[in-house]
Amino acid sequence: MIDLREVRPGAAAETLYESWTGARSRLTDSTCMELPAEPIEGLVKRMQSSRAQRVRAKLRKIDALGIEARTVAEHEVPGAVGRLLSLHELQWRGRGVNVEHLRPRFAEHLVRATRRMLAGGDAAVTEFRLAGEVVAVSMTLQSGLLSGGYLYGADPGLRDRKVDVATMLLRHEAHLAAGSGRGVLSLLRGSEPYKNQWHPETVTNQRLLLARSGMEPLLRVRESQVTMRDRAAETVSTRFPAARDWRDRLNSWRADGVARTTAGPSAGASHRT
Repeated sequence: MIDLREVRPGAAAETLYESWTGARSRLTDSTCMELPAEPIEGLVKRMQSSRAQRVRAKLRKIDALGIEARTVAEHEVPGAVGRLLSLHELQWRGRGVNVEHLRPRFAEHLVRATRRMLAGGDAAVTEFRLAGEVVAVSMTLQSGLLSGGYLYGADPGLRDRKVDVATMLLRHEAHLAAGSGRGVLSLLRGSEPYKNQWHPETVTNQRLLLARSGMEPLLRVRESQVTMRDRAAETVSTRFPAARDWRDRLNSWRADGVARTTAGPSAGASHRT
């Protein structure tokens, strides 16, 4: 059975689904938020005047500090990915980090994939430096009609300097999207409140299940499992909000264990290069 996740409306996978002669099922997947691919100056105009003024003030603060963005070359990917994941762990420490992001296998996968994607023009990696030190690293996915930030790591010390990291990254993502000729700046999965201030368009991805005709019972079982899991997750999040706190605590405990297991001699090294 083929289980295709996060299929954006208009994707090539829809053509496969429509022409499939066996068993099939179409389910909803994640909600994504999308903006037009234009520089930050245009995106700010979509906001209420008071919010727009605050965003402009945050951007002036970033510029006054002298934070510089530098594009990472293909041969620099291993070091940049290492710094990204190190900063990612720091920013999420104690707040329920995705444990998989701390495992060596994820780092190895990200290096392999990023190298190939940079070579093919399907990704970009950017380092943000302050006084010569790397304080943030972001990875951008560029595919077909859209461009969007996939994963980033930022030094928690930026908060002490009153740097709004989300605004800094969005300005850069908007610059990349506008310069690439793509029409969409995707904020990717999630409908977090901070995204709504930009008045984005909501797009729901699809989950496509495909199987041979003789395997239709298996597909229907899988369909039921997915539907029940989604309903259970929605019920927990709406009726038992404390469950999210317990999940974050559990992830933090697991993350501490993974960090101790995978820590090498370079742990805690400076991000200055």
